[in-house]
Amino acid sequence: KELVAAGGIDGMITVGEMSSTTLENCIGYTAEGNHELTMCFNFHHLKVDYKDGQKWELREPDYLAMKKLFQTWQEGMQEHNGWNALFWCNHDQPRAVSRFGSDTTYWKESAEMLAVAIHFMRGTPYIYQGEELGMTNPHFTKIEQYRDVESRNYYRILREQGKTEAETLDIIAQRSRDDSRTPMQWDASENAGFTTGTPWIGIADNYKAINAAAQMDDPDSIRSFYKTLVALRKKLPVISKGKIEFLYPDNADLLAYRRYDGESELLVLCNLRECEITKPLPDGWAAAEKLLGNYPTAATALRPYECIVLKK
Repeated sequence: KELVAAGGIDGMITVGEMSSTTLENCIGYTAEGNHELTMCFNFHHLKVDYKDGQKWELREPDYLAMKKLFQTWQEGMQEHNGWNALFWCNHDQPRAVSRFGSDTTYWKESAEMLAVAIHFMRGTPYIYQGEELGMTNPHFTKIEQYRDVESRNYYRILREQGKTEAETLDIIAQRSRDDSRTPMQWDASENAGFTTGTPWIGIADNYKAINAAAQMDDPDSIRSFYKTLVALRKKLPVISKGKIEFLYPDNADLLAYRRYDGESELLVLCNLRECEITKPLPDGWAAAEKLLGNYPTAATALRPYECIVLKK
């Protein structure tokens, strides 16, 4: 309150990065009448693959825990008029498509599903550089390729704890902040078009296939999919202003929620898995219009990383 009042920034858009704060605190920070912040980043959903809460211990993501966190924060902020910042990636996190999706077989499908999962939620979505292209972790194989001091320190710590060289490098490759700090992949030229000099850190080997130039004029690209998401949020008030209700909370494979505002209604279904799962439809949705999806044809089940948005 002091910062906003003394800085003359009341009414400007302000964002707080609050990694481990509580829902109650973020409600207070962002409630409009408090004149504090416009929105908050919290990182709870990005810790669901920390084994025993430890960043440098690997485990499969706990998708049920992730779903419960999304529901708690979305519905809690809604109930008390708070506002969320929606995101998967930033400068301190591995690339989401490598972490929660597939950066090989279902690269495009999972990148688009992860985008839909948060872009239809209540809050303001953020797109981190290269996320709209499906940029992946670089999968470095030597500690000398890293610049991040935390990663280099933990290489030593993990080796001292008895981890093998291969185990250690696998952990670093999946957890390092440098995963998201490699140069932006602009085109297929040397250094991905980022510089004619020597970049401060190496570039992912897949830059010749994954780059902005390759997707600019492709209507079926991940970048075009993101453009559609942005356009829909501007076009449909129910996305930016409507209420949210989560569905099927005990289904760890499926992220599902409903957006509604009294005039229109959306149903969002996201298969979080690299396998086919059942596609449940609540009563009254069988004949709904398909607004968006990441597979060109319809199916009775949800295919690997499939997302569908229905409208009525």
